[in-house]
Amino acid sequence: MYKLFKKYKIKIALITFIIIFCSTAAYLSAPAKFSHRDIPKIDLSQLYQVATVIDGDTFEVKVDQKLVTVRMLGIDTPETVDPRKPIQCFGKEASDNTKKMLEGQSVTLKTDKTQSILDKYGRVLAYVYLGDGLFVNEFLLKNGYAHEYTYGIPYKMRKDFNKFENDARKNKRGLWGDLCKGITI
Repeated sequence: MYKLFKKYKIKIALITFIIIFCSTAAYLSAPAKFSHRDIPKIDLSQLYQVATVIDGDTFEVKVDQKLVTVRMLGIDTPETVDPRKPIQCFGKEASDNTKKMLEGQSVTLKTDKTQSILDKYGRVLAYVYLGDGLFVNEFLLKNGYAHEYTYGIPYKMRKDFNKFENDARKNKRGLWGDLCKGITI
């Protein structure tokens, strides 16, 4: 065993160095994120440029030179990127629609005093408005790209969001249509 170690000692040291170097470089080059200790100040009159759309209800904007992940409050779209779950019915359509709506756009973020500013993953929870005033959370619900989602404490717009979802269900829009018929959302 010692002879093997002695023979491959330089290769082991080199591989260890490469792993440590790459890990450190990846960590240092990753965009800064906010944590519960460093809650971003969201200016309700500020337009924030959308940097990346992650999926149907989550995207990133720059706030104070830091990349901030935003989770749309009160809605949930079918999953497309959660490694613990398969892609859900209508997930790709919801994600593609959100990308089409938000990529290259500026948005206004509005928080809800009934909710924490950040969720347990450090994402800002917000109602999202395009520069032209379109309420994105409402649009996604009304058109069947999302369903109403309450985590813990009910939020201010819950009653309206339930109405929007029920109307989309009744009219079989989006994920409530025939494509996902019989599939539990």
